[in-house]
Amino acid sequence: MAAGSFRRSIASQLSKVLDLPPEYLIKSISAVPVSKKRHVADFQLSIASIIENSSGDCLAQDLHLQAQQLAERLQCDSVVSAISAGPGTVNFTINRELLAKTVLQQVWRDGSKYGVKSELFSTVPRQKAVVEFSSPNIAKKFHIGHLRSTIVGNFIANLKAALGHEVVRINYLGDWGMQFGLLGVGFQSFGNKEKLKSSPLQHLFEVYVQINKAAEDENTKKLAKDFFRKLEEHDEQALSIWQQFRDLSIEEYVRIYKRLGVHFDEYSGESFYQEKAQEVLKMLEDKGLLQKTIKGTGVVDLSEKKDLSTVSTVMRSDGTSLYITRDLAAAIDRMNKHGWDTMIYVTDKSQSNHFQHLFQILKLMGYDWAERCQHVSFGLVQGMKTRRGEVVFLEDVLNEVRSRMLQNMTSTKTTKETQDPVETAEKVGLAALIIQDFRGLLSSDYQFSWERALQSRGDTGVFLQYTHARLHSLEQMHGNAELTDVNVSCLQEPDAISVLQHLLRYDEVLYRSSQDLQPKHIVSYLLTLSHLAAVAHKTLPVKGSAPAVAQARLCLFHAARSVLANGMKLLGITPVNQM
Repeated sequence: MAAGSFRRSIASQLSKVLDLPPEYLIKSISAVPVSKKRHVADFQLSIASIIENSSGDCLAQDLHLQAQQLAERLQCDSVVSAISAGPGTVNFTINRELLAKTVLQQVWRDGSKYGVKSELFSTVPRQKAVVEFSSPNIAKKFHIGHLRSTIVGNFIANLKAALGHEVVRINYLGDWGMQFGLLGVGFQSFGNKEKLKSSPLQHLFEVYVQINKAAEDENTKKLAKDFFRKLEEHDEQALSIWQQFRDLSIEEYVRIYKRLGVHFDEYSGESFYQEKAQEVLKMLEDKGLLQKTIKGTGVVDLSEKKDLSTVSTVMRSDGTSLYITRDLAAAIDRMNKHGWDTMIYVTDKSQSNHFQHLFQILKLMGYDWAERCQHVSFGLVQGMKTRRGEVVFLEDVLNEVRSRMLQNMTSTKTTKETQDPVETAEKVGLAALIIQDFRGLLSSDYQFSWERALQSRGDTGVFLQYTHARLHSLEQMHGNAELTDVNVSCLQEPDAISVLQHLLRYDEVLYRSSQDLQPKHIVSYLLTLSHLAAVAHKTLPVKGSAPAVAQARLCLFHAARSVLANGMKLLGITPVNQM
């Protein structure tokens, strides 16, 4: 990694002066974010991070003085062309031609692996990660929370895979429970086999709505209970109806997920864990963890004082399992099957309590690996409506974003003729949805706005796609850049340096996102890269420049486009080449 070789060089000089090992210093040297002030240094060493117990003992002026004293003891060399002291930092400027040459070569050589090959990840062990995400309920609304879970889970899985981890993507469907009793009875009354085949999700939802209205009638309730009991007793006819609902729904999900660019390695579901949940109840009983209440339900005491002040209900009074019991069975089964190092559940924050209880019970059962389970929660999206009203299905959102984007593209003067405008509109529209969703902290609620999301200027997914398409057409127009004979002395303008400095920081941004699993660091980085590239596109023309200058600039724009595309793909966005 370009930044790596510079960090090592700076650490090696610091090591001699400070008498500290270079490995210890490398983590304290970071690339400086590009500033509007310009002429900023490329790297800085934080003095506080290398002083033992500096957390509050050192006053700001002491740190500043120490930074000045250290800066005076250091010397420029073939890599570092300037050293200065800032407030509590020592700043290093890299030789400008070396900066351009190293960054461009590295981006060129590493391609899609640029940033992930950094030594920042060298101490991170390669792991097997299970990521459970999306997880809609068959026959119920695929609400906007499921969309968030789908794109957030996809991002986490993409990032883990890019960093060399083995990833298993699981969709844990809500495919069991009393709603299937209602659905079975409802289908006998209101079902239509043709509609079920042509649009299963829509039809099952309609049936579910109709039978729910009828379910106030005691007789319907009884029929639904009977149907579900038959399912639990493996009645062939009931199971065959249920299996058809499940199979046709999954087929339609696969088609819709394909539009999102999302895939799963495993479609699991609560139905898989009916019997295993009974085994879990037996284990809880054998370990003395299962307690019966007066009502006959089974609970696990999670209170510290063991006074039943915090309990988790794991069994109904009739002995059947609950959602959490099936989750316990699923976690144990996945460990047996996949032998994972980390398991991540991606759901909205209203389920935080559920997962806290789940992990606590697993620990009480003696499963130490519960420590390696993680719940990545996200906030609620308000205000996402289509022109037809409230969002019921994911496909409604995808169709809406595509049609709105298509309308915007046809009314914009800068829109180029594209081979497939409908597909382009879909990819650009998806980028708009994803960037609006990922700009803030995942745990924050946010107000959705179609207008804000689909703006072509400003910090939007549309702007990222536009920048990528523009840089791509620049390469098409002037022939692909060749790195072999680039004269890097032609890339000394401030706007060129800003792009190079920003490319230098990519590995740190990836590292940060890999630590807290927040996409916002990558989003912010890509938006800045797009703004810097847009400025450079204006001030550093390729057309009409001397051949050496044109070639060097093409290489710079190629590097910017390559890193932009890599980052977009991690977020789950397919970059477009024309729009």
